[in-house]
Amino acid sequence: MIRIVIADDQAMVRAGFAALLDAHPDIEVVGQAQDGAECVSLVAELKPDIVLMDVRMPELDGIEATREILSARSRQPANTAASVNDGKPGFAGQPANAEISKSAVSTSETSGIGDDVPRIIMLTTFDIDDYVFDAIRAGASGFLLKDAPPNELAEAVRVVASGDGLLAPSVTRRVIEHFAAGPQTSNAEALPDLTDREREILVLVARGQTNTEIAATLFIAVQTVKTHVSRILYKLELRDRAQAVIAAYESGLVVPGAKA
Repeated sequence: MIRIVIADDQAMVRAGFAALLDAHPDIEVVGQAQDGAECVSLVAELKPDIVLMDVRMPELDGIEATREILSARSRQPANTAASVNDGKPGFAGQPANAEISKSAVSTSETSGIGDDVPRIIMLTTFDIDDYVFDAIRAGASGFLLKDAPPNELAEAVRVVASGDGLLAPSVTRRVIEHFAAGPQTSNAEALPDLTDREREILVLVARGQTNTEIAATLFIAVQTVKTHVSRILYKLELRDRAQAVIAAYESGLVVPGAKA
């Protein structure tokens, strides 16, 4: 069962999302918050798996609430390989190639953060997707448009609960446009903490290849790919694959439009 807290300052929006999600046997809405501050308190009390977080709310906006939730949880003792946001620069987003734009991975790959850390999906509208970078740097696992079809809402929850990242297609286009406006020369020596093989795999991840496709491209086992991806997340102190993709772009390892 996937346990969810919904945070939105509009009561009808909260009720609508709750009704849609509660209709699925594998999803349960355990709490609702009308602002970011209340959401932080509810998450601490209820320990949900997923938080659906509106970006703009009174008292405390969704981005700041995300930072508070994840920083508070990451301070708790746990068998973790890396912390969520310990003052170091984070990375955002990823290219998408499906209707719901889930990350190009069919298995759960994380940096080893404890199971008690909730994953956060930011709810947004077309006019505020400039918040994408701040939100995912804060630790959000993805973005979803508020007007997404009902079946995509439930699927988004399942995707993020499994450890994948998610971006709505229109938000993804803004992300790609952002990087396309930057330097167009790739840097093969970017991210020096990674081995040559790890950089090679990260490039393919950023190009949207699945683990199976990467394994076929490099003539290695799928499990070997999974191991490398986990090590990449650990070394770069990233929360999930969504952040890893943008790490590749922001570092210059990958350039939009360039061939792998």
